Amino acid sequence: MRTSSYVKAACLTGLLALAGCSSSVTAPEKYSGFLKDYSGLQETKSASGKTILRWVDPGFKSANYDKLIFNPLTYYPVPKPTTQLGAQTLDKILAYSNQQLKASAAQRVQLVSKPGPRTLIFHGAITGVDSSKQGLQFYEVIPVAMIVAGTEAATGHRTMETNLYFEGELIDSSTNKVVMKVVRKGEGKTVSNEKAPITVESLKVVIDGMATDASMFEVK
Repeated sequence: MRTSSYVKAACLTGLLALAGCSSSVTAPEKYSGFLKDYSGLQETKSASGKTILRWVDPGFKSANYDKLIFNPLTYYPVPKPTTQLGAQTLDKILAYSNQQLKASAAQRVQLVSKPGPRTLIFHGAITGVDSSKQGLQFYEVIPVAMIVAGTEAATGHRTMETNLYFEGELIDSSTNKVVMKVVRKGEGKTVSNEKAPITVESLKVVIDGMATDASMFEVK
């Protein structure tokens, strides 16, 4: 056991955050309902300097935890595949996200399967989309990265940026009390127009940024 267990536990919070747009955070109307309670969220910076929304229980102490139950990320709600973002791509995005998150967590803390002392539980989900030109209601769009309008091209097609929205929490496994919540928006690569397919490569910058923050994050 490393003596810096408090650092290892603290970095788990990075599992809740992807590398996102530094100039914006998720608006309240885009909250998905994945988290039971959104109160207390405050704008802050991730370990890599990205803007996120986060709440930490005032009594939370990193040194009290050195184990993690990692529940794989899900989509919330379940997305509907489209011609731009097919079912196989959705599966690959989720698989890659979980692969990177779990590997990053394992570098810093012991992964376990059962609740117990000094153990946190991670729950997280890919939750929504946004548009920079027109605010879309969550139910009007599929809950995964897409559709931020860029400049109009000569053909009339709009360059599109890809975005992932994430929500997550850490729970004390002994008390079942939420000790941390994070809501975050991550910006991927642009695609040429609204018909160009979105791929895992479009979003790897977001997912890899998440893994980086998971390995760097510390509660001050």
